[in-house]
Amino acid sequence: MTELLTAAQMKAIETAAIESGEVTGLELMERAGRGVVEAVFKEWPELAKTSHRAVVLCGPGNNGGDGFVVARLLKQWGWRVEVFLYGDAEKLPPDAKVNYERWLEVGEVEGWNPKDIKKLNFDLIVDAIFGAGLSRAPEPEILKPLSDLYTSSKTFDRMVAIDCPTGICMDSGRELSQKWSAVFAFLTITFHKPRIGHYLGDGPQNCNAIRIVDIGLPDKINHTDNYVQLSSPEISMLGKWGADHKFGSGHALILSGSSGCGGAARLAARGALRIGAGLVTVGCPHQALVENASQLNAIMLTEVDSSDALTQVLADRRINALCLGPGFGIERAQGLVPVALASKTHLVLDADALTAVSRAPDLFAKLHENCVLTPHAGEFARLFPDIAEKLNAPAPTGPAYSKVDATRDAAKRAGCVVLFKGADTVIAAPDGRAAINSAHYERAAPWLATAGSGDVLAGFITGLLARGFAPMQAAETAAWLHVECARS
Repeated sequence: MTELLTAAQMKAIETAAIESGEVTGLELMERAGRGVVEAVFKEWPELAKTSHRAVVLCGPGNNGGDGFVVARLLKQWGWRVEVFLYGDAEKLPPDAKVNYERWLEVGEVEGWNPKDIKKLNFDLIVDAIFGAGLSRAPEPEILKPLSDLYTSSKTFDRMVAIDCPTGICMDSGRELSQKWSAVFAFLTITFHKPRIGHYLGDGPQNCNAIRIVDIGLPDKINHTDNYVQLSSPEISMLGKWGADHKFGSGHALILSGSSGCGGAARLAARGALRIGAGLVTVGCPHQALVENASQLNAIMLTEVDSSDALTQVLADRRINALCLGPGFGIERAQGLVPVALASKTHLVLDADALTAVSRAPDLFAKLHENCVLTPHAGEFARLFPDIAEKLNAPAPTGPAYSKVDATRDAAKRAGCVVLFKGADTVIAAPDGRAAINSAHYERAAPWLATAGSGDVLAGFITGLLARGFAPMQAAETAAWLHVECARS
């Protein structure tokens, strides 16, 4: 697992290292600037071979200080470098001020002039205006000239952002400006560990590609801070050892809808089987038995026409995981969800089952720690309307309310694991643990935006629950493997 940091957590790590005497702030800034230059040359080796022209846009904080280091190092490499400063040089933080003065020994600093910036020609442009700690929407005079450059320049594919593109809140991945788009970078270079916003919301689109630079900070993490994790489960956990009988790997029951509506449940059942459940049974109405039997191999069938029938089926305690919702129909869900919840069996609620729960406060109140809810954005809004409204409201200041915040709040309210689907899937437990399963950057999987993919995911989770995985572990592992399968 990789920890994803908030701006405050990163600042705390830096401060602790400085206060311990391990390193100075000035040394960290020098390492950061040098790391940016090295990452640029690694990305575009041709830029290291001859002189080129760079524009470095520096802001009023330590991100601007990193920019002054980059400018000086490129100048030493033989480049022609233009530096623009947004803000008052006399108000720069101490370390940034030192690097501003070092730059003045070899070059000039231009004041911020949007008209001049719009006319720039360059081989590389560096956004060092605002870093991960951005707490308010940037002024239009910052974003508009950069937006104009983006739409007009043929060389904007060498736009490099330090920490994050200006305008993005790195605690949430949300744009803080409602009028002008945040900067679009070709390459985003950050330090020590990635931030939450690199993987949420608008972050991946605006960052485009991220590189992590080691600046010598200690890798130890204080886990009492409840860091968000980037999902990457131990692959070895998916193997099987010692099971000498099919029931040793669990029995998953996938409930199906009526005749003509069973495709979603069949996808879920195949997913549960392929991920290693020892036995998978589809429970369907009598009229759907023939349809399902003609399309399923290695999967059992049982008749489940009513709540009484489900009670009888669940009396077999070897059934240790249940999936309800895909292709189900809301009326059928309203009848069977209460029985499923009362059984206290490990339970995945998806699709129509989520809608049924959202319409019945008494059912919501019966959710328990063995449940996993798998809503997409629309279902999430029906289940947690106030949380969704808060998430979707404009974010003029940072740190903005994030999808991680929303999923944590939802899991705490529901008392169970919530998997909030999307390219930036977030999984959270009632105790505050949270992970992001990203389908961005090198793990981009646009093929998952396809009817039926969510049913397969529900089956994956159910199969892992049957095998004995804890709900949070099952949801994280299933979401990660779901993306890997789409990329294979």
